[in-house]
Amino acid sequence: MRSKLFVPASRPELFAKAFASAADALSFDLEDAVAPERKPQARADLRALLETADARAGDKTLIVRVNAIDTPHFSADIDAVARSSVSLINLPKPEHPDDVRAAAAALDAAEHANGVGTPIGLLLNIESPRALRIAAELAGAHPRVAGLQLGLGDLFEPLGIARRETSAIQQAMFALRVAAGEAGVFAYDTAFADIKDAGGFRAEAQMARAFGFIGKSCIHPSQIAIANDVFRPSDEDIAHAVRVAVAARDADAKGVGAYVVDGRMIDPPFVERARVLVNEAARLGLLSEGQRTSLAL
Repeated sequence: MRSKLFVPASRPELFAKAFASAADALSFDLEDAVAPERKPQARADLRALLETADARAGDKTLIVRVNAIDTPHFSADIDAVARSSVSLINLPKPEHPDDVRAAAAALDAAEHANGVGTPIGLLLNIESPRALRIAAELAGAHPRVAGLQLGLGDLFEPLGIARRETSAIQQAMFALRVAAGEAGVFAYDTAFADIKDAGGFRAEAQMARAFGFIGKSCIHPSQIAIANDVFRPSDEDIAHAVRVAVAARDADAKGVGAYVVDGRMIDPPFVERARVLVNEAARLGLLSEGQRTSLAL
């Protein structure tokens, strides 16, 4: 999920274009992008889309950002969008583990009512000081939680922190990534509002990748290619990861605990990272035939 394109659920004329884009994931928004008076119609239009064959059979990860659990729109959102085509519900503004558990319970009931067999995961928006402070606790509140997503606009603006202040962004990214690591879920990067500043988007995406985030949110199709490029494993990284994975397999067979690959000492943490990268490269179709053969894939 290198790139995730936000799509206002109140703009059904954009749905086909979004599916035709190069984004790995589509995040249909029922929250901030939809005015209160338009939410019922947006919800109905999105429900209709999610029940189509194209939505069920597509190769994109489908996500829905619902309204916060303390709003009058949450229950109707969940009932409408808990469909088999949806992989993740993006929950905004969770402030307490009970919020996460309540969302999971509502999702469980909606899945049962709608005949959804595969559980839908939760992607939690971390966008307040409290949420950032207890992010690991929020992520660990329920097994449905698959990831944490940084929301810098909501986090920084009330505090008077400049949105483009690198030191603040780095601290927020580090805190969220460590919390996600503690909980065993992925970390996903925030949106970048300046559509015309492609260089700024790329720089922030590169920062996020360096902090171990798996991808970046896009609010305009022009940002998709940049996110896909930044979060694509390099050929050099893939080649090294394959060599580490092969060496680890051979070392395990020989009972060797630590060894050297490409001049670097390798032990279990590096092996785990290499295997994650190899799996990602395989999913993206980036492994050569020789690499696949050496890995016995």
